[in-house]
Amino acid sequence: MKMYDCVPGLEFDEKADLEQSPVWFLDGTHSVPPWTPMFGWFWINFCRHGMQYGAETLQLPTVHGWDWRFKDGGAYLTLLLVGSEEEKKAREVKFTQAIRPFVEDYDKLWTGLLEELFVRYKKIKAVNGEKATQIELLENFEYAIATCRRMWEIHMYMMYGTYTPFVLFEKLCKHLLNIDDTHPDFQKLMSGFDNESFRVDRGLCDYAQKLRDIGMEATLQATAPKDWEAKLKTTDKGRDFLKDFAVFIDTKAGWRMERMAEICLPTWAEDLPQAFDKVAVYLKAGEAFDLEKKRLALEAERKKTEVELLAKVSPEQRGWFSTLMKIAQNCSRFSEEHNHYLDQNTHALLRKTCIDIAKRFVAAGTIAERDDIFFLMPDEVRKAGVNPGQFNLKAIVARRRAEWTQWNKNGNPPVILRDDFSMPQAMEVMIKSMDPIALKVVVGTMPEARPDIKADLFGTCGSAGVAEGIARVVFKEEDLGSIQKGDILVAVSTSPAWTPIFGMIKGVVVDRGGSLSHAAIVGREYGIPVVMNVFEGTAKIKSGQRIKVDANLGTVVILS
Repeated sequence: MKMYDCVPGLEFDEKADLEQSPVWFLDGTHSVPPWTPMFGWFWINFCRHGMQYGAETLQLPTVHGWDWRFKDGGAYLTLLLVGSEEEKKAREVKFTQAIRPFVEDYDKLWTGLLEELFVRYKKIKAVNGEKATQIELLENFEYAIATCRRMWEIHMYMMYGTYTPFVLFEKLCKHLLNIDDTHPDFQKLMSGFDNESFRVDRGLCDYAQKLRDIGMEATLQATAPKDWEAKLKTTDKGRDFLKDFAVFIDTKAGWRMERMAEICLPTWAEDLPQAFDKVAVYLKAGEAFDLEKKRLALEAERKKTEVELLAKVSPEQRGWFSTLMKIAQNCSRFSEEHNHYLDQNTHALLRKTCIDIAKRFVAAGTIAERDDIFFLMPDEVRKAGVNPGQFNLKAIVARRRAEWTQWNKNGNPPVILRDDFSMPQAMEVMIKSMDPIALKVVVGTMPEARPDIKADLFGTCGSAGVAEGIARVVFKEEDLGSIQKGDILVAVSTSPAWTPIFGMIKGVVVDRGGSLSHAAIVGREYGIPVVMNVFEGTAKIKSGQRIKVDANLGTVVILS
């Protein structure tokens, strides 16, 4: 008999769950490689809640949100479809009212919700992990749990409210202009928008220039980022740079980490060489690289394309076309800003509360080492939270670590289907749902092999264009330093911490992702081709091989 161990009640049960739904999709964008049990508990419980909260608050006409399950470190989702046409019509009326704040004053809505979260973040961060009592640390952990729940409510309310108009706008573009989100003109409409995540990247680029200005470029390029701090401390200008950079990390970028969707990895604030790695990328990119200049060029191209496409739309349709386009264009900004303000902040602070408690657990002998905390779940932390010396959780940790190691070796299938259900039927369910997050972020469009085109991999277009170059397969952020100018990045997926390397590369191939995933959005902003959802890119392509990516066709060819 299976024991519901990591996420009680929400672990995948093949018999019961395939009776409920004939198809469960793997969230390959976030849960590859497999999550640790603690993070899986947070994501499955609260992303699940947030999606249903967002769908019901906005009364989405076609979907009630998602149901989620945890399986071997992977997240599996199924869509909760609205059943009858009568219910759809009733929800459509309510949706048109609920979406109004997104039309009337998007900035006010988004800023107000962020301010609510900032109050919470400040309170969690203020607790001193060394000086607080055990009870205070447990209270902070509980407050972080409540903050995570609230973050996901805001996250999915905003995401559904922003991304649903994107899907409706794409549908309108297909009807009026015969173009979809893979068309270069459509992608131009969604490019050239600034956001806080990009402003952090420009800050990193500026710090690379400061290193040039103080004459440290050659020295640091010949030094591993882990040794930069020691080198910089040898000069007055270097020490001043470190002080200034510390403020930047504390106020802007310190909560970034290798994976947006995990808490077992150190943040930049904990591990400064991670941030130096990105500054090193900008040093390598060269002095001529100008992020803002590139963005402004894309902005000008977008405005030109808006005028050209509007001229092709009949006068009676232009008002609705313009309104829907304006909301859909917020997707590019929101995609990067929600990663920056919501996921990364919350997960960094969850990590802080876990580590504060873990240090006490180690001292009391409850667990063997600090990172063992990520192999517990909240009820087990509560069990030992007030009097850790009275409890020994080492056996639980050892068993789950062994299981997690095996999960990483085995991986998870991209979809779980009932025997009487086919993949084409599964995609019909997704299309019928019109769920923008499934269609455009987490699952994406399934690639279609075309016998008339010779290619080694087939995917979908995230950012239009064609490029040829040396493949660089990257699984971890720490390996980004191996990328050279003109390489083509091959990865499972990308996250905001990876953005700096987009200025050096000629193209991107990712195993998973949709047109509103990070790789696609940043690829468009940097004007480089992105082929997504190839599934086996990191398995079939080897670093050093020469490859050709044609995002217009969604193909990858291995040339050597």
